[in-house]
Amino acid sequence: MAKVGDKVPSATLMHKGADGIKPVPTDELFGPGKKVVLFAVPGAFTPTCSAKHVPSFVANFDAIKAKGVDTIACVSVNDAFVMDAWGKDQKSDDKVMMLADGNGEFAEKMGLVMDGSKFGMGKRSQRYAMIVDGGVIKTLNVEAPGAYDVSSGEAILKAL
Repeated sequence: MAKVGDKVPSATLMHKGADGIKPVPTDELFGPGKKVVLFAVPGAFTPTCSAKHVPSFVANFDAIKAKGVDTIACVSVNDAFVMDAWGKDQKSDDKVMMLADGNGEFAEKMGLVMDGSKFGMGKRSQRYAMIVDGGVIKTLNVEAPGAYDVSSGEAILKAL
């Protein structure tokens, strides 16, 4: 499992914007001189993710950005079309970059995969949030299974 002090693993995430779907290499997203908050959720449109997790980052957007954060991003093992639709549904358009880890490559490289097979979800990402500065993980808050506490927008704001 990834830990504080590690470099974020190289992977390619996908983002759907106004001009279509584009690859987002993690080496660029978390590049030198960039401070990024990334939170991962088990699935788009799922209850806790939609009712609490994304809204906590949208609500704390200004305060998080004021701490010198360049990008706030959400990643899930879903496709870019679903992540785009979910971002619109959450009204997070200009605040949270909705990233797709469609094949779960990033979740695997982070060592943060959960098996949601008993819920018909297959392999997904665990719920977590991290602060990354210049490609290095400075804070990594991984939730216990079924929990939502240490990865909230409020918890990350306190860690900044």
